[in-house]
Amino acid sequence: MTTSITDRKQKALLEELRELRRTKRALLLGHYYALPEVQEVCDYVGDSLGLSREAAKADADIIVFCGVHFMAETASILAQDKKVLLPAAEAGCSLANGITGEELARWKAAHPDHFVVAYVNTTAEVKAYTDCCCTSANALEVVKHYADGRRIMFVPDRNLGSYIRRTTGLDMELWDGACHVHNEFTTAVIKARMAQYPEARVLVHPESAGAADEAIRNDARVFIASTTGMIKEAARCKEQQLLVVTEEGVLYKMQEAAPNKELIRIAPTAQCEHMKHATLETVVACLREERNEVRVAAELARRARLSIDRMLEIG
Repeated sequence: MTTSITDRKQKALLEELRELRRTKRALLLGHYYALPEVQEVCDYVGDSLGLSREAAKADADIIVFCGVHFMAETASILAQDKKVLLPAAEAGCSLANGITGEELARWKAAHPDHFVVAYVNTTAEVKAYTDCCCTSANALEVVKHYADGRRIMFVPDRNLGSYIRRTTGLDMELWDGACHVHNEFTTAVIKARMAQYPEARVLVHPESAGAADEAIRNDARVFIASTTGMIKEAARCKEQQLLVVTEEGVLYKMQEAAPNKELIRIAPTAQCEHMKHATLETVVACLREERNEVRVAAELARRARLSIDRMLEIG
């Protein structure tokens, strides 16, 4: 059988990557929303919480972060002695772009008695003005931990904030930002798809616009969790159909965890174009040339790290 040009090119890239990561002592970290071809070559694939932990303990000279810019910034904050590279410089995030450090500083000044909890999907400047970060995996625990005797301001995701507020009953101040992908997964969209697949287990990310809806939260078929939690539930549950309400990149690892189950995307629009900028080719080129370095200045990293360390202490 003749080997195609594409196959030969991919084989050459994989061989080059293997040699580069050895000679440069490089660690490849990837988010669940990255392309399958990228997830395949990463040393660790996970959600934001898991990736933060891996960056903090990295035994490498170079970290190649196959995700978006704020993730590479977080890695630089946690691993100041490492060179952090981003395969695609244009890989941004609608949530991280939704608030600046200056805007948060003004908001804090207007609410001096509030404790600021920020979703990790934020810039280093925003983290520097934040009291504690959180991810979708530990947002409820973080807010409950710090709400005792404190008023909470939550930035920048109003959808995740609304879910926390409805679940805990806490009266939190919410910034008006949203993930442009998860914001499409409204109550109406989720309910319509649930009606199409009445036997399916429904796995919902709390960033989704409809996650805070009482009828959805209280439906016995619905399981609301981070991407890691969703993958674990996919493997555990007895249902053979899974309606997946998050970005479609998670389907790759979810199918590995539940190989005999049918995975159903919530919508054709369930794709983050920023997460797809990293390809096998850009990962190799980035490491070969050591380009697109993301480095957070030492003083800013020191201030921003306090909020991340508090998050990691809670778990």
